This record gives sequence, C-alpha cells and structure tokens, in this order.
Amino acid sequence: MKNARWALLLVLVLGLFAAACGDDDEEPTGGGAEPAAEVEEFPADTTMGRIQEAGEIKIGVKYDVPPFGFKNPQNNEIEGFDVDFGKAVADKLGVEPNYVEAISDNRIPFLADGTVDLVLSTMTINAERAQEIEFSEPYYIAQGRILVPQDSDITGVDSLGGTKVCTALGSTYEATLKEQAPEADLRLVDTYSECLELVQNGAVDAVSTDDVILTGMIIQDDTLKLTEGEPLSTEPYGGGIKKGDTEFKEFVDGVLEEYKSGGGWTEAYEKWVGQYTGEEQEPPTMTLEEAIEATS
Repeated sequence: MKNARWALLLVLVLGLFAAACGDDDEEPTGGGAEPAAEVEEFPADTTMGRIQEAGEIKIGVKYDVPPFGFKNPQNNEIEGFDVDFGKAVADKLGVEPNYVEAISDNRIPFLADGTVDLVLSTMTINAERAQEIEFSEPYYIAQGRILVPQDSDITGVDSLGGTKVCTALGSTYEATLKEQAPEADLRLVDTYSECLELVQNGAVDAVSTDDVILTGMIIQDDTLKLTEGEPLSTEPYGGGIKKGDTEFKEFVDGVLEEYKSGGGWTEAYEKWVGQYTGEEQEPPTMTLEEAIEATS
C-alpha cells in the first residue's frame, strides 16, 4: 500500500510540476512573486539582519501535504502553496529559503529552539497557540471537513460515533473531534500521509482535517470523497514566529500584504489549489484578532 500511495503521489506531483513549470531550464519562482529590484539591508541585531548575514532563512513546512507542502519525488524539491509564500519572504530578504520538515507536533518547539525562523505549515491560528508564539496575519482560510471512502455510510460529524477517525497529533482536530464526536475512536498519527494510508487500507473509517489537505488526498486517490454538510470548523492559517519577535512579525506581515496585493497570492492559489478544486478564492481579509476569535 505504501508503494501504491507513492505512485499516486507521483501522479499528482507530476501534474503539479508540469502545470507549475514552463521552460525546464528556468528556475521556478514563488507564486509569481517578482524578486525585489533592491533588497533592504537590516540592522545586524534584528532577526532580518541575522538571516541576511546567514544567507538563508529556515522555514518549517510540511513534506507530505499536497498541495500546501510536499516533497516532489521527481526532483526532490519541496513545493506547494506554503513553500511559494516562504520563497516570497526569502526574496524580500535577498536570501535563499531552506525548507525544514515541520509536522503538526513539532512546529512550535522548532520555533522555540531556533530550528526554524518561520513556520508555514498549514498551522491554524488560535488563542492557545498565540500564547506560545507570534502569528502573522492570516494568509489562508481553510475549513474542517471529513474524508471517507466513496462507499462509506458516514455522512458527517454526527455519524462518526463508533467509527475510527484519523487526524494528526498536535493538530486542532484533536480537540475538535473530542468535542464534536466524543464517541468516535480517535487515532492520532504524526503525519497526514499516515492517515491517508490508514483510510486506504481500511484501518480507519475516516480522516478529519482541513479541506485543502483532504482535497490533496482525493487528488491522489479518487476512491475517497468529502462528506457533505456544514464544516466542522474555520481554520485560518498563519505564519508562526518565535514569541516576542514582533519586529519580524511586522516584516512578514508586510511581505504578505505585498504578496496579496501584487498578485503572487492569487497565482499561487490557482497553481496549487484552484485548478484542482475548480473554486475561485480571494486573498483573505480576516485580521489576526478575528482569526483568534473565530477559533475560540
């Protein structure tokens, strides 16, 4: 089953790679963002200055969650929506992005211990996390949904009682599922690729997480589907920054504002999400305060 899963992922990635790239000799850019003609130099005692001195920014991303962050088996490059936004941040600093695998359970520790400078890893903004780290303004709004096999009798969260449901350790869905489906048998794993494999081989009955992550699973395996009905939750994604580094937060927010207004966000959305869902979406206007309120 593992080989089959990677074969399916290869099909997905080849399609994404072909759609995202033009001339093979040209290096892909991040979501259409134009490199800055002139890079601002920052004082050495700021996070931005330290990153510029190092010549790279370490960004925590997912490696197994297409279309937001995944490792392309064709070229071993890390690609996706989060990755493109990370490249826009790196370009603004005039440095190279160094992508580090950050799963749901280690994203905040990685910021605390300096393993990464920034986390762009489908991380939902909420009040609990905002006590531990700084968040950028929201850069994407996802919704909580449920994924099941096409022939499943599960129709929504109300029919999860007595079923086995997979989600990632450290994700917001631990609490959401315990609250909304207390009779479900919750299976927690390190990565969402493990959830995909478990639902494919029948070890679990359903997977619950953000709709865009589940859409990536359906692209890999069309024997799966999303249940209908109201979403379980609203999941605004924010960039994670070390607690107290408000200056770097303001910098990332500024890059995000340019990314949204300059067309980079829209190009990245169409490249990684819109062409597969068939849905159009505008850059988010929700504020950080509104995001925390929406997830409280």
